[in-house]
Amino acid sequence: MWNSDVDIGEEGVSVPAPSKELHESQRRPVTVSPYVGTGRSDVADGTAGSDASVIERSWNDPDAFAVLFDRYADDIHRYTARRLGTEAADDLMADTFVIAFQQRRRYDLSRAHALPWLYGIVTNLIGRHRRAEARRLRALSRVAVTAPAEGRGAGDAMADRVVARVGAENTRRSLAAALAGLSARNRDVLLLIAWGDLDYAEAADALAIPVGTVRSRLHRARNALREALGGSDPTTLRDDLEEPDRG
Repeated sequence: MWNSDVDIGEEGVSVPAPSKELHESQRRPVTVSPYVGTGRSDVADGTAGSDASVIERSWNDPDAFAVLFDRYADDIHRYTARRLGTEAADDLMADTFVIAFQQRRRYDLSRAHALPWLYGIVTNLIGRHRRAEARRLRALSRVAVTAPAEGRGAGDAMADRVVARVGAENTRRSLAAALAGLSARNRDVLLLIAWGDLDYAEAADALAIPVGTVRSRLHRARNALREALGGSDPTTLRDDLEEPDRG
């Protein structure tokens, strides 16, 4: 198992970054390569090699570590934004890759895929914001849901869209309230699997716990959510808890 709980700035080093800009101009500058993450499909892309080989190469060539940012930055940012909001995600995504770079010599090279390792790091960082996450979930659960008044002459299509929107907002509110009621440990497991798209073994690696513990925590979390959501399976609700559209 990997030890992903380490203080930020452990070595005080920076990864040389190419000049390509982030796809979101409002993100703060980071100390690793500002590329767009592309996911696990590029792990064995025939040019950079597996994540493990990239990390091993970065021991002597720090620039090589930029490949991991290219592959996974968006995954980590999207997951963190769902849990803590976009502003916090900007910082924690950057911190995740700084810590990963600092820890790269401790990486278990028998693990071809580094995404669970990165999720473990960001989960530990999220753990330092438990109260903020709980406050955010409670706030989302209290967001007022009102159907906008239909203008004169509005057709059935408009009415259907209004009903669908209100239904989606109610689902988000219910899910936020249910997630807020979970223990932090059970919520971590559930969301790594449901939102991070990790399997049981990968979640176990990310959290440095046995697979059996992942299964038991996930079972308790799912039961709690099914009870709160009237029998719904929370693993099908990956995209239901998003920030309300303020535009």
